[in-house]
This record gives sequence, C-alpha cells and structure tokens, in this order.
Amino acid sequence: MARQDRARVLVLHGPNLNLLGQREPQIYGSTTLAEIDAMLVKLGQELGVEVETYQSNLEGELVTKVQEARGQYAALIVNAGAYTHTSIALFDALLAVGLPVVEVHLSNLYKREPFRHHSYIARAAVGQICGFGAESYLLGLRAAVGLINKA
Repeated sequence: MARQDRARVLVLHGPNLNLLGQREPQIYGSTTLAEIDAMLVKLGQELGVEVETYQSNLEGELVTKVQEARGQYAALIVNAGAYTHTSIALFDALLAVGLPVVEVHLSNLYKREPFRHHSYIARAAVGQICGFGAESYLLGLRAAVGLINKA
C-alpha cells in the first residue's frame, strides 16, 4: 500500500503504445509497454514517488484522465503518441489542470517525418525528452520528481 505522504506521478501513454515490442522495433525498440510501466514503478519507489500509468488509444479518454489528475497527482508524464501532433484538446486539458508536464517520446521526433516535428503538447510541457527509447520515460520521471521537489 502506498504511503499517503508520497507524491503521485501519472504517466499517460497515447495511441498504439500498447503495441510496443511488436510495432516497428527499429523505431520504437523491443521493450513492451508493460516492461516500461514496471521500470517506472520501480524507479518511482527508488525516488520516493508513487507512479501510476494509463494507456488509451482514444483521445477523449486521455483528455478525461488529464482532467481527473488535478488535485490527485503532483506531475504528469505524457507520451501522447500521434496525438502529440494533432490534439489541441489534449493540449488544452494539460494547460487547464495546471500541473507540471514532462513530454516524452521513444524516438527522436526531429529525425523523423516533418509532420512529427511539431508538438502541441510541447507548449504545455515544462520540457521534452525524446530519442532515448524506453530510457526517455525514466529520464522523464527523474525530471518530474525534480520539478516536484522544487515546488
């Protein structure tokens, strides 16, 4: 059982990330989403925070989860997948909740197709980490905990 005094961090995974380990491993690596989630929970314990993860292929479900985060979490880590480049609704929700956001991506967006070079999420985020595979999430968690500790 989690201690009540531990800060909570919500990690949101967007569309198609449930296929990690199977989907284009040359781009996204061979680590599964379940393995990433387990690494995040373990690192969170080491850093003194409780980590919860959530994946959805549906934009509205991600928006709802962001809205529900207010007052429940100290920070958000977001890999919005393709919604990074298309979702004004997710961007608006992230701004509305007023929580620190760390944007993460497995691949380097700027070495990929030009349409992936623009992130709506970036304007709502404190910072962006991309290109380090599954390690991007762990770096993102370390950044989020740093933001929590500064607050």
